[in-house]
Amino acid sequence: MNFNIFQPAKHKEVIPLNRRDPEYKKLRLKVFLGIFIGYAGYYLVRKNFSLVMPDLIDQGYTKTQLGFALSGVSIAYGLSKFLMGNISDRSNARNFLTAGLVLSAFTMIFMGLVPFATSSITFMFILLFINGWFQGMGWPASGRVMVHWFSTKERGTKMSIWNVAHNVGGGLIGPAAIIAIALFSDWESKLYFPGMVALFVALIAYILIRDTPQSCGLPPIEEYKNDYPLNYSKAHEKEFSAKEIFFNYVFNNRMLWYIAIANAFVYLVRYGILDWSPTYLEEAKGFSVKETGWAYFAYEYAGIPGTLLCGWISDKVFKGRRAPATIIYMILVLIAVLVYWQNPPGNILVDNLALVTIGFLIYGPVMLIGVQALDLVPKKAAGTAAGLTGLFGYLGGALFANIAMGFVVDQWGWDGGFIVIILACTLSIIFTAFTWNREIVNLRLQNDHNENR
Repeated sequence: MNFNIFQPAKHKEVIPLNRRDPEYKKLRLKVFLGIFIGYAGYYLVRKNFSLVMPDLIDQGYTKTQLGFALSGVSIAYGLSKFLMGNISDRSNARNFLTAGLVLSAFTMIFMGLVPFATSSITFMFILLFINGWFQGMGWPASGRVMVHWFSTKERGTKMSIWNVAHNVGGGLIGPAAIIAIALFSDWESKLYFPGMVALFVALIAYILIRDTPQSCGLPPIEEYKNDYPLNYSKAHEKEFSAKEIFFNYVFNNRMLWYIAIANAFVYLVRYGILDWSPTYLEEAKGFSVKETGWAYFAYEYAGIPGTLLCGWISDKVFKGRRAPATIIYMILVLIAVLVYWQNPPGNILVDNLALVTIGFLIYGPVMLIGVQALDLVPKKAAGTAAGLTGLFGYLGGALFANIAMGFVVDQWGWDGGFIVIILACTLSIIFTAFTWNREIVNLRLQNDHNENR
């Protein structure tokens, strides 16, 4: 599959040497802003369904039913991030990212404006599945831009800054819902209003993003930064076939499988807390709708400094190793989850602080596992590698958080749900630890390799 609009941008003749540095600096800033703003827009229309779940419960739906409907996003996103990730490795990132955002926005606008779209669990599942598929086009396209415009040694820090787009977009869902209700006075506006905003964001992303340096008349990033990854060769600049990507660089990569499994448990924690926090805080802690919306906002925005710190730690303290920072963060997440669970109702400040702490910490591991995936393969296979971790994250962790968490809470209460989350924290630490020694060896070999060039 490779429609004309998705074909990689063609290489242009390399511009004169005296113009390369200023042009590279200008375009790196533009493409970074493009994927940052564009990916933030994806989040406006990914998780807003969670904020209408209390409204749907008032209409008679159970948590188990809504968990099933919400699973449509996770199932489709996990499959799409992997399969569309492979297509994105062979596509123009500018067109690919923009198309996914536009289609996702129209899906959520339709869901909010057409009454039958929320009239049954089946309809909601189908539409959320469709939305999840389009959502899977965002991360791989952003990853393609990142590995083509930013070199290995700077990628941890740059990815941590880009990853803040998750929090910017996700955190705006709460205020957007409040604005939507104020403007339109119906709960469905929490679906269609963010979709309208996302269409405008898609236009901005299209204006800013460029596919590769070579398509702008610039040399590869490795040459520009003099930063060559281990086993780099000129052959890595050609577009690989789907078969080469899958069988030469992804399926036979044991370290990639370890972090993919770890990612499943990280995502279970992430979405087990995030997706159910509006319902949990209203039911178990007595929060109002506004208090819930702002708590959701605080959870997302707390991830900004936490993610930036995590990327800096992995690059500067651990010299490009990702496992140590991930493990430290997940241990602290476990402690914060215990406080969030055991704090008695009425202590709103403690609940908010615990939720903010979880938000501060959880996005670091989410980001670093993605960076590890990019580090483990040539850049022309980056989308597929990240897609494999996403496949596990969403079909394993997020799907369980959607379907199983609803069932567990219906059967055993919120205590049962939090026991599941604590187990997931523990297992994420164990599987990340399996990559500890290999990272040490790879770092040593890469340093020797660059010194001998």
